[in-house]
Amino acid sequence: MPLKGDKMIYNMDKLYEAVAQRGHVCVGLDTAPEYIPPRERKKAASAATAVLDYNKALIEATADLAACFKVQIACYEELGLRGLEAYAETLRFIRGRGCLVIADIKRGDIADTAARYARAHFEGDFEADFVTLSPYMGMDAIDPWLDYAETRGKGAFVLLRTSNPGMRDFEYRELRGGGRLYDAVGDKLSELAESRRGKYGYGLFGAVVGAESKSETERDEVRALRRQRDSLFFLIPGYGAQGGAADDAALLLREGNGGVVNASRSILKAWMAAAADKPEDAVDISFAAEAARRELIKMRDAIRAAL
Repeated sequence: MPLKGDKMIYNMDKLYEAVAQRGHVCVGLDTAPEYIPPRERKKAASAATAVLDYNKALIEATADLAACFKVQIACYEELGLRGLEAYAETLRFIRGRGCLVIADIKRGDIADTAARYARAHFEGDFEADFVTLSPYMGMDAIDPWLDYAETRGKGAFVLLRTSNPGMRDFEYRELRGGGRLYDAVGDKLSELAESRRGKYGYGLFGAVVGAESKSETERDEVRALRRQRDSLFFLIPGYGAQGGAADDAALLLREGNGGVVNASRSILKAWMAAAADKPEDAVDISFAAEAARRELIKMRDAIRAAL
């Protein structure tokens, strides 16, 4: 249990400190076999083994620079039982190096089902430090996870305002009393944060807010969102391959902190650009890991420069 003396040490406070020490980059291990150098795929016993070996190499290469890691469970589920073993071992490997890990599982069920999901992802083989949650069945989809935050220091990021095209289907719906649906979600999360603030003023649960802003109107919206939700730590996806840039991400940070910026494909596939003049079979796992490290540094420095 994460206690120091008789005081709980919350994972959101640890994440704040990791950002202060190492920068804002969250390395997304949404690892698909096709992102791995062909040489490494060919010699692996299975696709799941190749994914796990690749993850370990990238973690070793970036653990001293990353604020945290995010592991998307879908990439492992599609590989079957071996894939889930690789998922569990990836989580253990990250946490064994003293790094924080977000399990990107986007659970959103209620009651006993939610309690069992919480037990599955905050204990046992799939234990993570944070999870991602969907709020659209109501706060009773969030509540079962809170006990783990309060008794074990765990944390979560709840979907608030994403950056995918379909977010306008529901998140942007106008409410009868004014504002949009994502504003109503934000109000509930802010209320939750007010009753459960950590050392640095952030709630134990934060919010997922997408990085990409396509217009000045959208940039104004995210500036307002950051001002309004000053008690929420943000998980900021959409950087790099999804179109978000350092300037977009910087709008969602607060006083140089208050968020981590996730990049997955741009880091996982960094070796491809670096090896443009090399035969495919000449690229090994060490080359790919070093390319990932360079891409992380480039991203970290770009975000710092944009602040």
